[in-house]
Amino acid sequence: MPCLQTLRINDIRTVTKTLNSVEFSLLILGSPIYSYWLKKSVLPLPHRPSRSASCRSGRIHAANASSSPQRRNSSMAKAFAVKLLVAAMAVAASSGAMAAGAQDLGKVEQAAPSQKLTVTVALHLRDRDAATRYLQEAHSPSSPNYHKFLSSAEFRARFAPSDATVARVSARLQAAGLGVKRIGSSLLQVSGPAASVQKAFGAEVHIFQNKAAAPGSAARYIAPVRASAPTVDMSDVQAVIGFDSRPHFRPHLRQLPSHLQPAVGKTSGSVTGGNAPGQWTVTDLARYYDITPLYNKGIHGQGSTIGIVTLASFTPSDAFQYWNQIGLKTDLNRLSVIDIDGGPGAPSDDGGSDETTLDVEQSGGIAPDAKIIVYQAPNTTQGFVDAFAQAIESNTADTLSVSWGEWEWFDQQSQAANPVNGQTTNVLQAYHDLFLQAALQGQTMFAAAGDAGAYDVNRAAPLPQYSKVLSVDSPANQQFITAAGATTVPATLTFHPNGQAMQVKIPQERAWGWDYLNGLCQALGKDPVACGTFPVGGGGGVSGFINRPFYQYWVPGMQNTPAGQQLVDNSQTPPQVIASVPANFKGRNVPDISMNGDPETGYVVYYTSSKTGFSVMSNNGGTSFVAPQLAGITALLNQSMGGRLGLLNFSLYSLLATGHAYHGHGHHGAPLRDITAGGNWGYDSHRGYDQATGVGAPDVANLDAALHRYFWF
Repeated sequence: MPCLQTLRINDIRTVTKTLNSVEFSLLILGSPIYSYWLKKSVLPLPHRPSRSASCRSGRIHAANASSSPQRRNSSMAKAFAVKLLVAAMAVAASSGAMAAGAQDLGKVEQAAPSQKLTVTVALHLRDRDAATRYLQEAHSPSSPNYHKFLSSAEFRARFAPSDATVARVSARLQAAGLGVKRIGSSLLQVSGPAASVQKAFGAEVHIFQNKAAAPGSAARYIAPVRASAPTVDMSDVQAVIGFDSRPHFRPHLRQLPSHLQPAVGKTSGSVTGGNAPGQWTVTDLARYYDITPLYNKGIHGQGSTIGIVTLASFTPSDAFQYWNQIGLKTDLNRLSVIDIDGGPGAPSDDGGSDETTLDVEQSGGIAPDAKIIVYQAPNTTQGFVDAFAQAIESNTADTLSVSWGEWEWFDQQSQAANPVNGQTTNVLQAYHDLFLQAALQGQTMFAAAGDAGAYDVNRAAPLPQYSKVLSVDSPANQQFITAAGATTVPATLTFHPNGQAMQVKIPQERAWGWDYLNGLCQALGKDPVACGTFPVGGGGGVSGFINRPFYQYWVPGMQNTPAGQQLVDNSQTPPQVIASVPANFKGRNVPDISMNGDPETGYVVYYTSSKTGFSVMSNNGGTSFVAPQLAGITALLNQSMGGRLGLLNFSLYSLLATGHAYHGHGHHGAPLRDITAGGNWGYDSHRGYDQATGVGAPDVANLDAALHRYFWF
């Protein structure tokens, strides 16, 4: 059973011992994630207790906080060394890039003498508690600061690291021979000769050549192999991101395998509205979720800008062809693309270009008059963070959507972080600060919650080699983003297992989980794992690392993390525990809201494949569709309200808490549809909030009316 405890690093030999025994769970170091109710709360430390260890509180206390500066600096250096090594291993686990065929070419400066290194350095916000308090005021109708969102300049002046702090850190780094550029309110881009960068941050980085690279992975990449004490004072720094260039984030798009393909008419080279589930366009979605009344009032997203944060490039003409084919008249200049960190390269099937394509088609199709900006970056943690930073710091997009992610534990470990006051912090805190800034600016963010049901990690670590673990996806686990879940809409599906017709009837909208296909799998002579149906479904569950946000604190239906959740590699003898999730942690519950995302009842995508050329693909699904669809809906609501919504979760949970979520007023019906059927393999849908569908699905016209009545005066 995991236990919440402070890990004190007393000897650097811990690193060697831990690496040899592959006991990753001993090295999960927490970072502060501030919430409204727990002002100094921090991420918990899952820890395998030894005979002398005992469970303490859920807080992580600064190790050696009262010790001498010399002892504290020594502890910090050791902790940094541990963190750096674990980071390399964790990214390898999440990406599968550390294959047996990977050849270590040696230090960067030796293998590629002219290569420079560029990293992103995250600094502490000035006052997170004050920022969080203002966020609540900006979303509380009774507050004089209600909807007084900040500009990026105002955020920087009030809550970002001071100019003096930035100058102090920059001077230290420049003295080490490095170039420094401020790329966000709390982010610096630091570059220089490979040897100088490694020395400054205490990282030894090698180049690897992967001769047996899997599709979507890197044939050549850099990764840290060992760490030492940084030579630059890191007291103002909370994270350093960019010592690993392996792709490891996954798009949350699902396509049907052939044996699960229902017998429906194949799509032709064109599609229109009025299609059967599985061949839906945004026109069908608009009818089902009651968006059409907004169109009838002339609301099409005018004046709004949608931002797509993605890790793959795409072919823009696909989106215009999709919109034109379904009868939408769009501005040819509505779409712009911004490459971050050099961009992700040419469109590629293996790289996830279909994900970016559908993000643009869906969001722009729902809000045909909205502008769209695509922020596309390399598939690395640094690329992801830098793309968010650009989208948020520029503050041009009113709503942002992201459909990429990974199990939150991988994100917890994915980058080396610098020691601060005896603790270490990581990329989760960088996300937290960026998304807090977005919410304070009124930007509404959506993240796909994942497509592996309640077992997010088991998409990257499948059964039976690995144990099943109730787990959630990052960045959908963050407090200041709306997590998009998925449902299955009513349909009658016909299959032909072994040549015999079989019908599967879905009488009502239900949580997406492919357990309703168990009968089909039995007819095929397969169990759910072999059949490919487990654990497929809408992502949902409880975070083991992000505290429950204040808007969820007293919501009925909230759960804590269950006990006994360990990721075990069963292929080892004896089986090896890779990671543990803390038990009974009061974490962030996801998703927040859901819509149709099941490929069986899903959508068509216009897509130019890098392998086969242009095609119209049917039966696509995943929470990847729901996040951009919600961004498009938000663009409509922004126009209707005459301004930005801000963090949508405040409105959703306020409607739930006040009893208005599932009840109409006057001639308007309920703004939310309570989904009470189905489940996502780990959690069942029921009345009210649940971890399979969140608060349910929107009735957009009624939601618009409810927002006007209860939140706009």
